Amino acid sequence: MQRFTISLQDSLAQEFDAFMARTGHSNRSEAIRDLLLTHLAQQREATQAMGPCVANLSYVYDHHERELAERLARLQHAHHDLTIATTHVHLDHSRCLETVMLKGPAEQVRQFANQLMAERGVHHGQLNVVMGQIGADTHHHHHD
Repeated sequence: MQRFTISLQDSLAQEFDAFMARTGHSNRSEAIRDLLLTHLAQQREATQAMGPCVANLSYVYDHHERELAERLARLQHAHHDLTIATTHVHLDHSRCLETVMLKGPAEQVRQFANQLMAERGVHHGQLNVVMGQIGADTHHHHHD
């Protein structure tokens, strides 16, 4: 483990301490480590766009839109190799939220997500991609 010191403007340090309080970090080292890991993962995603990933696609859609639910289901079946699971929630009389868990080559996952979000009647879509060697034991720790 390496140690280093950083200097921050007072206003940035105060904002960082408020961030720690909101997110439940117990110390600055832990918070900096988490921020660095998140930022570096985003950078890897931008530079390793062709690698393996897992992803979460969430979108709201109007279930009264003509045959939209059937079109969405057909798309997911057509990409069954990428689709792990789907969760469907009724928000109100006309809107539903779906969350689709995906796994596969990042380029294919993004193309599928874009195709699904482009369907007429789909609103508020967002894709969260996590790049990495999926299935490889990279943590070397045990879950009890």
